[in-house]
Amino acid sequence: MATRNYQDAIEHLNTLQTSADTLETAKAARSRLNPNPIPKMIESLERIGYTCEDLNKLNVIHVTGTKGKGSTCAFTDSIVRHARPNWRIGLYTSPHLVAVRERIRIGGVPLSEDDFTRYFFEVWDRLQQNGPRTPDFPVMPSYFRYLTLMAFHTFLAERVNATILEVGIGGVNDSTNIVPRPIVTGIAALGLDHTSALGKTIAAIAEKKGGIYKNGVPALSVSQPEEGMIVLKERAEASQASYFMEVSTLPGIGNVTLGLAGEHQLQNAALAVQMAHIFLHAMNGPQYRPEPLSRVPESFITGLENAKWPGRCQTVSDPKYQNITWYLDGAHTAESVFCCTRWFVNPRVGLCNSPTSTTVVANGTSDLTAEKFRCARVLIFNCTKGRSGLNLLGTMLEETQKLLLQYGSTEHVENFFQQVIFCNNVTYADGHFKGDLTSRAMSADARTELKAQHELADAWVQLVPTFPTDSIHVVPSIEHAVQEVRGISTTFDRVSVLVTGSLHLVGGVIEVADLSSVAL
Repeated sequence: MATRNYQDAIEHLNTLQTSADTLETAKAARSRLNPNPIPKMIESLERIGYTCEDLNKLNVIHVTGTKGKGSTCAFTDSIVRHARPNWRIGLYTSPHLVAVRERIRIGGVPLSEDDFTRYFFEVWDRLQQNGPRTPDFPVMPSYFRYLTLMAFHTFLAERVNATILEVGIGGVNDSTNIVPRPIVTGIAALGLDHTSALGKTIAAIAEKKGGIYKNGVPALSVSQPEEGMIVLKERAEASQASYFMEVSTLPGIGNVTLGLAGEHQLQNAALAVQMAHIFLHAMNGPQYRPEPLSRVPESFITGLENAKWPGRCQTVSDPKYQNITWYLDGAHTAESVFCCTRWFVNPRVGLCNSPTSTTVVANGTSDLTAEKFRCARVLIFNCTKGRSGLNLLGTMLEETQKLLLQYGSTEHVENFFQQVIFCNNVTYADGHFKGDLTSRAMSADARTELKAQHELADAWVQLVPTFPTDSIHVVPSIEHAVQEVRGISTTFDRVSVLVTGSLHLVGGVIEVADLSSVAL
């Protein structure tokens, strides 16, 4: 057999993506592609040589939520690694930013290309050799389920001491939800997203998310809207969780310099701290309920300070174009865009480089001279199908206006950004994707006609009627957007670029702008 490499693995993996035509057919029929995928997932696990009970060996911390679940996982991973430096900690998250192997980490480090390739084809070959036993079950699972199987296989083969496992979508029917007995489960903030699959109310979404709670396992949640919290408590009771804990912000945690920016991260950090505390207590042997932490241990503080989660409220100085600063946040719900805006429109972040910034510098004498810098802010935005661009952009502008008033800025929301760019998530200007960033869910028409991006531009005009039309750009690729920014940078001393609306967009910008060495 010819040697198979990482690129071969990615090409095989991409064949498991659901095509745009299949998605449209399901939408037209008003049916879900996989209404109950758990039986298929369990059979696939058995076909690669494991039982669900084998997954208990992974010592799982299972996390879901609408916003903040990835950040919570990153905090939890960092805390446990710093509290137990001799342990091997597995982390499974989604989506990835630049390379698929980011999804499966051990010791905070993504799998190497060689390790990814080896484990990928071990799973692939086992599934090929051991076909489905149930009629109509596919030989290969879908993209996300395959990666979940691969993560389980990798972590078992590597004999990790603990696994932080992030749900993909929802909870009850998510492919990660086949671990019979995690050590602890936690739910980050609830919000309205993936409503076609999860329901159109917070209560309905809580019902799905609460499906990760298990018999005899501690069930945690951050504070939620009342209708969501009621459902989560009912879910915990129905599942016979060992106990339910509502996590509020810890005393003193506000004095910790968190590794992840944004005031909303305090809530995620508090959940991570309590889950890690319960987890480590359980791993030490005692089965009784530990007292909730009232003070954060030093090793936990070190973990919080050193947590990294690229593409979320992240500031990156361009290593090649020194007058460009990128502000990256994959916010894609109204709640997360609200948090992103509060992070960016801040004197320490996006407000520090206003278009009329004045810096006072010493001229070598007793006099001071005002040196003016011409600065520009640019917004690069996209959102995937099924999300309301008008709602997301409206949330951003509404909160920006409030924050400008709050900080006493003389700027007006109408000209807070000098240029706005709407692009799809195609990586390169020639119409191709980087292999790891390929999306078969995007139709050929979506790539060429840019209907969604023109709708975003129309929404911006509706929200900001006075905005100059020649400063609104609709472009067919991320590379076009980056080129546009670089062109703008030739006429300004400083350019601040907010990239948001989609994690896929953020990952593409990191790739095309060559930011990986400083962003990842």
